[in-house]
Amino acid sequence: MTSSEIFEIAKIFTRLGVDKIRLTGGEPLVRKDAAEIIRNLSVLPVKLSITTNGILVDRYLETFKKAGIGSVNLSLDTLKKDQFLQITKRDEFETVLNNIDLLLTEGFHVKINVVVQKGVNEEEIFDFIEWTKNEDIHVRFIEFMPFDGNSWNKESIFSYRDILDRVKAIHSVEKLNDKPHSTSKAFRVKGYKGTFAVISSMTDNFCASCNRLRLTANGKMKNCLFSKGEADLLTPFRNGENIEPIILQCLLVKKAMHGGIENIQNLTDADREIKNRSMILIGG
Repeated sequence: MTSSEIFEIAKIFTRLGVDKIRLTGGEPLVRKDAAEIIRNLSVLPVKLSITTNGILVDRYLETFKKAGIGSVNLSLDTLKKDQFLQITKRDEFETVLNNIDLLLTEGFHVKINVVVQKGVNEEEIFDFIEWTKNEDIHVRFIEFMPFDGNSWNKESIFSYRDILDRVKAIHSVEKLNDKPHSTSKAFRVKGYKGTFAVISSMTDNFCASCNRLRLTANGKMKNCLFSKGEADLLTPFRNGENIEPIILQCLLVKKAMHGGIENIQNLTDADREIKNRSMILIGG
């Protein structure tokens, strides 16, 4: 989609009641027209936010401010420099940490998204928790989910209960109120400045209250992160057709849970062969 197409299609979604837009990826800031897209979307009657890997944040700080973006999610699965390089294949660990500090200094609401995998980074849970002690930072631990190309297996899941039990074994934890339609369960270590949460997509789903929709970079609408199908909005839009009925039909066929996958922890061979579930292509 071009910048103008993103804006015009976003306007249609807002007419239908969408009041929050999050730019995500992949990495949204690598687009040369990222600033233009952000500026355009900022005039719509929505809460605008972004998820980023944090590498280019300093270049867009003023753009964020002018667009009214007050909340930034950063994807960071480790606090170890060598582990960061191994996971991301980029030697940008210090850049990311510096940009997180910059966001905090500038008064942004900062969330850190951490995908927890058994045998990879579950031992770092306490390091992330300690980060919330003196910083107004909000860590969100995410259960490892199956997407095309990420070598998922059931044994790699470090569950919501595993995470919470591990933290509670050391700390006194209080449950916080979750916002309506929230995908995360929020907590705070008593006396700590920041918070932590768990997104339990695999073991304690929130499908019944989830109201997220996704529009991919090539104009395909997905009504669930795990949905096998998608609705092409861009082709009819470019042909001058009214895409509102397509959007509404896509909503009507939304499955009750996990895009229709009955047992997400025990995928069938057919489910494993789905090729449209790469997190980079869908947008998390």
